[in-house]
Amino acid sequence: MKPFHLFRTLAGATVALALISSPLMARPHKADTDKKEALYPDATREAPKLDLTSKKDQKAINEGLDAVSAGDKAKAEQVLEPIVESSKSKYAQSLALQGLANLKYNDGDVKGAIATLQKSLAIGVMPNDTYFQLLYELAQFQMADEQYQATLDTIAKWRAEGKKETADSYALEGNAYYRLEKYPEAIAAVQKAKSMTDQPKESWDQILMASYAQSGQKDQAMKLAQEQLAANPNDPEARANAVSVLVNAEKYPEAIQLLEKARAAGTLTEEKDNMTLAKLYLLQAQSSNDPAPDAAKAAQVLQDGIAKHTITGNSETYKLMGQSYEMAGNSDKAIAAYNQALPQATDGESALRAAHLLMVENKFSQAKPLLEQAIQKGVKHKGTAYMLLAETERGLKNKPAAIAAMKQAAQQPETAEKAKAWLKTAGVSK
Repeated sequence: MKPFHLFRTLAGATVALALISSPLMARPHKADTDKKEALYPDATREAPKLDLTSKKDQKAINEGLDAVSAGDKAKAEQVLEPIVESSKSKYAQSLALQGLANLKYNDGDVKGAIATLQKSLAIGVMPNDTYFQLLYELAQFQMADEQYQATLDTIAKWRAEGKKETADSYALEGNAYYRLEKYPEAIAAVQKAKSMTDQPKESWDQILMASYAQSGQKDQAMKLAQEQLAANPNDPEARANAVSVLVNAEKYPEAIQLLEKARAAGTLTEEKDNMTLAKLYLLQAQSSNDPAPDAAKAAQVLQDGIAKHTITGNSETYKLMGQSYEMAGNSDKAIAAYNQALPQATDGESALRAAHLLMVENKFSQAKPLLEQAIQKGVKHKGTAYMLLAETERGLKNKPAAIAAMKQAAQQPETAEKAKAWLKTAGVSK
């Protein structure tokens, strides 16, 4: 029996992009703002002189930004766009542009938001506190748009000119470095972020864990994953991270143990976790001298999941169940599972596997329609399917049909040589 080549990387550390849910909304600068403690007291940027003197513009800016905050896009654009086009105040223009940038961001037009926010910043007349807050917002927008190097450049500018360091900024930097596959830099940045606060975010450890794993520091990744799980034993995300690290280290028994513990406690409710458990059992089965026990466990996990509605009973699930039973040596259940996969199957692989098992039992009349269905729907190895069909027709004593099928197999590169040899032996020249 040929082994099934399962996808070996079952899970990876999930690293979330740093997004912002509510973009910053700068307001016209007022005199009493000067009395508040400055957010960027050591900034090297010289604070510009503001030129917003028109009460009409100030009223319009407030009205437009209120509309942005309220989600009234039509009114916000109606009020803010004329300010950008015709106001004599550069400050008013920059405020209007940042309001329009937020509109674009909220609409999902991140590239448009970036371009508009860059125009706002380029005017250069915002107070330092507003300017640097919006510069940091630009870095977040760039991260959301997967402009990772631009994110790093903007953070560097923000930090150098604003003379400010925050844990969040180093975490954002670490995320960008991770996306650029610069893992040592990502590790250093996230470690710096964690050193600056007593309330680090879980997503930071995900970046750190993934960076450790990708840079070959599996022991460090495992240690962090275990610490997370120990601190949050009932947290599905912490468990998923620990399982991911164990899988990447090919420590399948330990990963299975974690998932089985959760399944026994009734907390393994996510479909992906149940599917991971089944695939882990199959991976163990493949590497075992006796694959049957682990393969049977994989099938049982799938059966239980379908029964408890923690796994969807679709074609892929039943195909995997068929593979499990086949590896466990239970042909009848394997055929039944493959047949359950057929109605929703988008290819002919399950039909091909079922037909092959039926042929082994000399059930050629049952195998033939499945092989025809497999060929019609499409399989990876078309030549093999035609050769099996030829053997089935021969088993049914239908030599002309067997020759016709073998001629089809002869047209496929992978089976051409064997098929031509068969046809020659059968006395068929072409």
